[in-house]
Amino acid sequence: MARGRGRVFAKSFGCPSNVADGEVMMGCLSGAGYDIVNRAEEADFLVYNTCAVKTPTENRMLEVLKRAPKGKKLIVTGCLPLINFERLSAEVRFDGALGPAPGDNVVEVLRQVEEGRRVVALERNAKPSLKLPKVRVNEAVGIIPVNYGCLGSCSYCCVLFARGRLRSYSIEEVMERVKCDLASGVEEVWLTSQDTACYGRDLGVDLVGLLEEICSIHGSFFIRVGMMTPNQALIILDDLIKAYRDEKVFKFLHLPVQSGDDETLRRMNRFYSIEEFKKVVYAFRSEIPETTLATDVICGFPGESGEAFEQTARLVQEICPDIVNVSKFFPRPGTPAAEMELRVPQKETKERSRRMADLTREVSFERNKTWVGWRGRILIDEKGKSPDSWIGRNFAYKPIVVKSDEFLLGRFMEVCVTKGFPTHLEAEFLDASEPHIQKLQQHKTLSFLSHSPK
Repeated sequence: MARGRGRVFAKSFGCPSNVADGEVMMGCLSGAGYDIVNRAEEADFLVYNTCAVKTPTENRMLEVLKRAPKGKKLIVTGCLPLINFERLSAEVRFDGALGPAPGDNVVEVLRQVEEGRRVVALERNAKPSLKLPKVRVNEAVGIIPVNYGCLGSCSYCCVLFARGRLRSYSIEEVMERVKCDLASGVEEVWLTSQDTACYGRDLGVDLVGLLEEICSIHGSFFIRVGMMTPNQALIILDDLIKAYRDEKVFKFLHLPVQSGDDETLRRMNRFYSIEEFKKVVYAFRSEIPETTLATDVICGFPGESGEAFEQTARLVQEICPDIVNVSKFFPRPGTPAAEMELRVPQKETKERSRRMADLTREVSFERNKTWVGWRGRILIDEKGKSPDSWIGRNFAYKPIVVKSDEFLLGRFMEVCVTKGFPTHLEAEFLDASEPHIQKLQQHKTLSFLSHSPK
C-alpha cells in the first residue's frame, strides 16, 4: 500500500458503535501512513465521525463542523450524512462525506480528497472486517460491534436510515477480535450494536451462544453487553440470565422502555407491552438481584396524554432503575412519527422532561445509597474529572470514584464504598497505605472492560 501524506485529527461522537467505527478508521489511516494527531489545529485533515440520533444532537454536530479550523480538509462520516445529507450540504462546506462504519474505505476517500477531489461515498449497510487495525481511545476497553442494524422499525427512529437492517458477525469473527484485543492488554470487552439481543438472528445463532463462547476464554476479564430491546431479550430470557451469571459478565442490563403506556408504545411501533418489559426486569432482579438496570424514556411523543406520562412515572417508581436516559421527543426527517398529529406542545414536553429527570435522579440516588458500605474489587477503566480522580467499575458496572495521584488505568483495587450520589459512588482504599492494586499480566492473565452507558 502506498504511504499517505499528512496529519489527521479524528473525533467520534455518540454511541459505542460509532466510537468503535472511529477507532477502526484511525487504525486504517495510521496503517496507511497518515499521522494521527491530538489537536485539530495541528492537522491537515479533519475526520468527524458524527451522530444525529436526535435533533439537538444534529444541531450540535453541525455547529462542531461549522467551527472546525479553517484551511483544513474536512471529511464527515457517521450517521449524519445519511440521516440529513440535505441539511449537511446546505450548512457545511466539506471535502468528503461517508456513511457510518466505512472501515478501510476512509483511506481511499482521504487520498482522493488529498488530490483535490470532493468525494461523496454514502455507502449503506456497511460491515467492515473485524480484523482491521484499531487505535483505541481507551487502552483498557475493547469495543467490538457484534452486528450492525436491527430488526426494529420504531416510528421515531432515524438511525435505521443510516445503520440499516440486521447484519451480524459470526461467532468466530467476534471471538478472534476478542482474543486479539485481550492479548493487546484490554481489560474490558464491550459488545455493542443497535440491539445486541437480536445478534445472530440472520445467521442462526444468538447472543447467549456468543456470550458462552467468549466466557470460555481463559483468564479474568469483564464483558459489558450493550443495549437490548425488551421483545428481543424476552425471546432468549432464561438462557440469557444463565449467561449473565458467569463472573466475566457485568451485571448490567440496558433495556429501553421509552414509555410506560401501552398505547404510546404501539404508536412508537415498539414490539412489546409494559408487562413484557417488566417480565424481563423482574426475571433478572429475581435471579441476579444486584443487576444494574439502565433504561430510556421519551417524553412528549405525539399523542402522549397526561395520564400516559403519569403511567411512565409510576413505572419508574415501581421498577427503580439505576439509570434513566430521559429524552424530549423531536421529529426526525423521514420518520413516521414526524408526520403524526396530536403533537404535545413544546412547553409541556419540556415540563414533562424536567419532572421525569427529577424523579429519575431521586430513584437513582436511593438505589446508589444501598451500595454504601459495599467492599470489593473494582477495575479502574476511566479517568475522572479532577486530576487525582479515577473511575472504576465493580461486578455490577457501578461507577465508583476513587482518589489517587498514581496512574491507575487498567488496575484493580479493593475498596469500600463510602458515599452514594445520583450518578456515581465514592470509595476509599481498604488499606490506604497499600491500596491492594494489582495489574494483570497482559499476555497471560486477561481482564476487564468499561465506559459510561450512552
